[in-house]
Amino acid sequence: MSLAIVVVALALLFGLLVEEKKQRGNRILWFKAPLSCLFVLVASVQPHPLPTYFHWVLVGLVLGLVGDVCLALPGERAFRAGLVAFLAGHVLYIVAFASLTRSNDWISIVALVIVGASVAVFLWLRPRLGPMTSPVGAYVIVISVMLIAAWAAYCNPAIHPMGGAAIFVGALLFYLSDLFVARDRFVHRQFLNRLVGLPFYYAGQFLIAFSVGLVG
Repeated sequence: MSLAIVVVALALLFGLLVEEKKQRGNRILWFKAPLSCLFVLVASVQPHPLPTYFHWVLVGLVLGLVGDVCLALPGERAFRAGLVAFLAGHVLYIVAFASLTRSNDWISIVALVIVGASVAVFLWLRPRLGPMTSPVGAYVIVISVMLIAAWAAYCNPAIHPMGGAAIFVGALLFYLSDLFVARDRFVHRQFLNRLVGLPFYYAGQFLIAFSVGLVG
């Protein structure tokens, strides 16, 4: 069943990219909403060896679905609502990943690299943010902590290596996809941002969804 879902997801992603290329905003939701529903479905049909982890991730994925719908709608209000939904989703991912970590794995060279990269990204965006400076700043902090938590979970030998890898790679792809969202929104709007960012985003969400069946 999971393989069938992935095949359908790839077809929907292709359709979504076609509509993004043609800039037919009224049709984007035809592909985006069902595609995002599929990563929620993937998590639901996986085994749940760690039920608490599963429940936190599931709610985070649902918030991702809400955020996707909001970002597909026009207007600043919809964008802000999408930002809030993704921010809340990242907080739940932090809680989920933190439940799999050891305290000594939170401080590492990788964590310092993530902090440095996030500071550089914020400084790059800051002159272009205007009234969005504080919300984007908060978002950068939360997604950075999310990625550090994912790395800490990956470092825990008690977590199955495949599960840890799915968590960290999924979180990293999500982080990178947000860079393209920010570039498209605040720096230079072009199809390239969505051509790269959307596959990164969906690959990240699906890996996090699959991780609920791999961590135990």
